Amino acid sequence: MRNRLLATLIALALSAPTVWAADAASVTQSLQKGDLQSALQQVDTLLAQKPKDPQYQFLKGVILTEQKKDAQAIQIFQSLTEQYPELPEPYNNLAVLYAQQGQYDKARAALDMAIRTNPSYATAQANLGDIYAKLASQAYQKALQLAPDENANARVKLNLIRELFERDKNAGATPMKVATTQTATAPEAKPATAVPAQKPAVVATTKPAAKPEPAHTAPATALAATSTAAATKSAAKAEVATVPAAEQAAVSEAVERWAAAWQNKNLSGYFAAYATTFKPEKGMSLSAWKDQRRARISDKAKITVTVHALKVQVDGDKATAHFRQHYVSGSLDFDGPKTLQLQREDGQWLIVREIVG
Repeated sequence: MRNRLLATLIALALSAPTVWAADAASVTQSLQKGDLQSALQQVDTLLAQKPKDPQYQFLKGVILTEQKKDAQAIQIFQSLTEQYPELPEPYNNLAVLYAQQGQYDKARAALDMAIRTNPSYATAQANLGDIYAKLASQAYQKALQLAPDENANARVKLNLIRELFERDKNAGATPMKVATTQTATAPEAKPATAVPAQKPAVVATTKPAAKPEPAHTAPATALAATSTAAATKSAAKAEVATVPAAEQAAVSEAVERWAAAWQNKNLSGYFAAYATTFKPEKGMSLSAWKDQRRARISDKAKITVTVHALKVQVDGDKATAHFRQHYVSGSLDFDGPKTLQLQREDGQWLIVREIVG
């Protein structure tokens, strides 16, 4: 992996803005020599000058990944997804690190976010295929443990998956790929603080089809009118079809941000996910609920929150998100259904009600 990392980082430095390329030159030289510790020290020096620069942060995350410092790398990539959610590569690298730890549900969720951000991101698509294969392998193993005689076909499928990964291993292929460059538009390095790039639209607008050539057997004016009407109708249908998809993606992203803020004990981000009209359960006031949540979250040494089986329904400015929430903290390990009711306010989807069960 190191050789591929060095070649890609050198290409990144050459194609990046001049200021960033000059700053990163010494880092790439250290990487070429295999001196990861020196490269890390140099990146830390650059980050001391520009702590919010996404390129430097991303580069540090890649170096930490190469050093097998997974916990620190995860922290950096997680922070990047919060600062610059329009970049798919940090989500991809989080997925690879989660997969290495056997946390395939979290890896799948991270890859889903990468693909929502950039549906044409081939690396994330390929990695998602590997994750589904791993999840399928776990499911087949479970089926064989529970009822081996009734699931003979599961053993055949499990062996096929194992052979597939073994074949990749023998061929020297990496099961999942770490992104070593940011292909999405990132903020350019500037003398002042870097500014994030504008987030790309989730769904592209469909263009009306070109008008067909008039047939010789029909009057030109009549056929042109029919073609225009058909194209307009087709475009209208396409627009109607894309709006719910875009809104569902926006709601899903809001739910993932809420779960990430909770998991990272980011109280400001966590409370920002709730509307001022949020109604806590059991008739508690909003201020009392915040005090209670602040105490409970801050008290935990570590929290893991995973959202899976997410289903979103959108009706105008209101939405409902049904999912299963896997919560782990200390000895508490709970996986159960949850529902969030959200409302769109100033272009943001905010939680107005939270239902457990």
